[in-house]
Amino acid sequence: MTPPAIIRPGEAAWPAHGASGPFIMDRDWLPFHPAPRQPRFTPPQGAVDAHCHVFGPGAQFPYVPERKYTPCDAPKAKLWGLRDYLGFERNVIVQATCHGSDNRAVVDALRDADGRARGVATVAAGVSDRELAELDAAGVRGVRFNFVKRLVDTTPREVLLVKLMREHPNIWSKVSCPDRLSKSGPPDYADVVAFARRIIETFPERVLWGTDWPHPNLKPRMPDDGDLVDFIPKIATTEALQRQLLVDNPLRLYFRR
Repeated sequence: MTPPAIIRPGEAAWPAHGASGPFIMDRDWLPFHPAPRQPRFTPPQGAVDAHCHVFGPGAQFPYVPERKYTPCDAPKAKLWGLRDYLGFERNVIVQATCHGSDNRAVVDALRDADGRARGVATVAAGVSDRELAELDAAGVRGVRFNFVKRLVDTTPREVLLVKLMREHPNIWSKVSCPDRLSKSGPPDYADVVAFARRIIETFPERVLWGTDWPHPNLKPRMPDDGDLVDFIPKIATTEALQRQLLVDNPLRLYFRR
């Protein structure tokens, strides 16, 4: 089997250059970080980036007409490069909404990953058993559902998430994306540490972590993925919790049949 192509941060081909094919990247789209630093924290052996995406490239895997945004291309070769650069061994690739229910980009990446990736697909209402079987064979282990944000929410979110997980042992949580939640901002994202730590310490067997690369629809700044990895030991404060978060839990949920 031919080894997958890899483009790492720091190489000339790493920075994003818009969308390829007949597509034009949205004028206000923020491309992924052009030069992320290597993290100080070293993930444990077998660590999984359990939430990331591939965008296109548009010339090969077109963005669907009904998309809400047109991103920069973020192909599998750069995802593999970032994986290695940050010290991870596996990925869980979640279908991007710009591809709708056309999962070809995810499936192509899974088939190229040499067993080191699993996927989460988006499927249409009329999906057939044959199509589901093909996705399963490629390495898809879940289906993504997108919900409209509530217009009014009077219940504090920190109460709702903890209560939900306590009452429903089949619900898991991703303690990711401090860049989307923090008001204090990078590099420490200090104001969201306590809540993420509480979730991890209360439900250590049902938590996951991912980069969310290439960080779709993020404003006003693009995070440095090195900062995001260095956030991990602040919220998973022991080696045992780090191993559960990054290795044991994602392997159990996505990689073991």
